[in-house]
Amino acid sequence: MSRVSLAATLVLAAAFSAFGQTPAASTPTPLSQLLAEAGTNNPQISAADHGARAARQVAPQVTTLPDPKFTYQQLSVGSPKPFAGYTNSEFAYIGIGASQELPYPGKLRLRGEVAERDADTKQAEVGVTETSIADAVKADYLQLAYLQQTLGILRQNEAVLDQLIQDATVHYRVGQGMQQDVLQAQLNRTKIVKEITMHHQLMGQVQAHLKSLLSRDQGSPDIVTEGLIETPITRTSDELLAMVRQNNPQIQVDASSIRKQDAQLASAKRESKPDFEVGYMYQNTDRKYRDYYMFTFDVRFPHKSRVNAEIAEAAENRAESQQTLAAHLQQQLAEVQQEYIKVTSDEELLKEYREGLVPQSDAAYQATLNAYASNREQFTQVLSYFTDLLNLKLEYAQTLVDHETALAHLETLTGAALR
Repeated sequence: MSRVSLAATLVLAAAFSAFGQTPAASTPTPLSQLLAEAGTNNPQISAADHGARAARQVAPQVTTLPDPKFTYQQLSVGSPKPFAGYTNSEFAYIGIGASQELPYPGKLRLRGEVAERDADTKQAEVGVTETSIADAVKADYLQLAYLQQTLGILRQNEAVLDQLIQDATVHYRVGQGMQQDVLQAQLNRTKIVKEITMHHQLMGQVQAHLKSLLSRDQGSPDIVTEGLIETPITRTSDELLAMVRQNNPQIQVDASSIRKQDAQLASAKRESKPDFEVGYMYQNTDRKYRDYYMFTFDVRFPHKSRVNAEIAEAAENRAESQQTLAAHLQQQLAEVQQEYIKVTSDEELLKEYREGLVPQSDAAYQATLNAYASNREQFTQVLSYFTDLLNLKLEYAQTLVDHETALAHLETLTGAALR
């Protein structure tokens, strides 16, 4: 074998042993660090948190008695002029009074429970926002890791192809090869250069989206990820499905909404009770007449038709919330099952790549390369095996990122740490 062919083999062997993991220009940032940063800085999470805090301030408002009313009266007699008759009629007076509405016992408490349950729902929605942002950060991070890793594969294979082009050129010059071999190798190199350019474009897009999730300046240094490593799944399908009912953020929102509607229904039924209002007024006349003292007690009876409509509305809203919960639960359970099947299938496929396809393809490529060096094989066969090996390595990387992305989504669905 020529020294050029030997160099090409060594370069490709190094690329295979590392599976395309190229040294990073800067220190990789762990995913956990970016998740913490997103939780602190993401404006969507902050906005949802402020909304939940605002909702907590509703209960003190609706459980407080209605504002008291203070009244000032002046009654004139014999003339519309102020204080007319005040000194010569016992009917003229200056009155000062106050009144207070008193809702039927239990109404304010139930309104407060509705407000508290609504605040609980808002808080649960914060969890949905947090997990949604975390899921997006994970997806971007894994995609970026995949692009950085496969970029390393492409660059290493570009270097290998450069060596093969030189080797084919040497063979052609000494009459042991054809010019079309060189041209075919150069065409393959152009394809790899095109893939590298597309990788840079995709990496730029993912970097921009990831920085927006982290609320970083777009001009900040690019994020370098840790290398992709296969994470075996240790949970069974039944365990994951059980976690959905307990930990899934959307299910928690739906369950909280039902509790809110329960409180709303109880409050609507209580609204059928009458409300009261008490008042007291002191009326001052001239000193030669006696003063007046007046106490009032009013009762307000709600219209039955309105109250019945409120009760019916609350009951329908509760039924809607129950059906929404059932629909979301089935949807989340189906997603968990689908992702679980994908994860387990990908693990089998990764093992096949790692233990069978890639080593066999590498061995076939090197054997063909040795045969070509001894003029026992055509250069087209070398390029064919080289392309097959490159594609297998890229397919392995794609399967790996699909596996890790499915695991990350399972974490979102189940609330469990799986990676």
